[in-house]
Amino acid sequence: MGRDFPAPTGPISPETTARLSPALVALAALCWGLSGGIGGILTARGWDPLVVAFYRGAIGLLFVLVWLALRPQRSGLASRQLWFWSLLAGVGIAGNFAFYFLSIAEGSVAVAATLMYCAPVFVYLVSFALKLEKPAPFKWVAMVLVLIGVVLLTGTYEAGLGDVTPLAAGAGLLSGVSYALFIFGFKYAAPHGSPQAILVIAFAALVIITMLLADNDQIVAVPSCPSWPLFAVLGVIGAGLSFVFYIIGLNYTAPAVASVVAMVEPVTASLFGVVILHESLVALQIFGMGLILVTVTVLSVYPSARRAGVDLE
Repeated sequence: MGRDFPAPTGPISPETTARLSPALVALAALCWGLSGGIGGILTARGWDPLVVAFYRGAIGLLFVLVWLALRPQRSGLASRQLWFWSLLAGVGIAGNFAFYFLSIAEGSVAVAATLMYCAPVFVYLVSFALKLEKPAPFKWVAMVLVLIGVVLLTGTYEAGLGDVTPLAAGAGLLSGVSYALFIFGFKYAAPHGSPQAILVIAFAALVIITMLLADNDQIVAVPSCPSWPLFAVLGVIGAGLSFVFYIIGLNYTAPAVASVVAMVEPVTASLFGVVILHESLVALQIFGMGLILVTVTVLSVYPSARRAGVDLE
């Protein structure tokens, strides 16, 4: 989805970074999509969604700690504002990971990924409530279309459609709400420090929250279980390399381009669920999924379109 991160320049030349940036964004989205599928395999094997979220965050924390150690300049760790907003972002990302895997465990990867992709809608709603964003007819129409898509995808209009239970649908939407919270926290922490410092605090908060709530017996059992390579891959691609790729990629990628390229995430997750996990969707669910993805992408591109002089209102 159109994840709202600022991005610093890296050791690579600006010209090379500019050429590679869209590819880095796409690679990050691909990693996030695959992480949903891996989470589906783990929860299907009986692992607690909170345990899956814990290891995804814990391994991600190791990566961003190394990143911060390599680039400690202007970290802002002495700023109280940085800590406050970063901790808020940590609560958001903890909820995002946990609810996402819970939705997958109770339903399907395709449904969970698509519902999480609704996060920009929640960002707009919060912005309206806080008077940070001006409501416009186009935005309300887009939100109604997303709502119709959610109804079609989850089958709430007809009992027994697909495998989407109320818990799966609710958890999927809450993962989107949680990600919206992460976006706000990260956005307001950004002026006070570096992205790597913010992610270190956010992932540390995620690890603590999920560790307190998860099955500790399962957490201890992971390093010696046959599934540990999947946990390792999940952490590396789902919260380690992917976040670094995305933040660096955004440095030279226009928000509109990033929003479109980020559709790789739910599409990859959905294909993984259908091809690898043998999940199925009926025609109306597929239509609802497409309605959500297209509408949310257009909604994410909307600010850039306005700056370019295109009147969507």
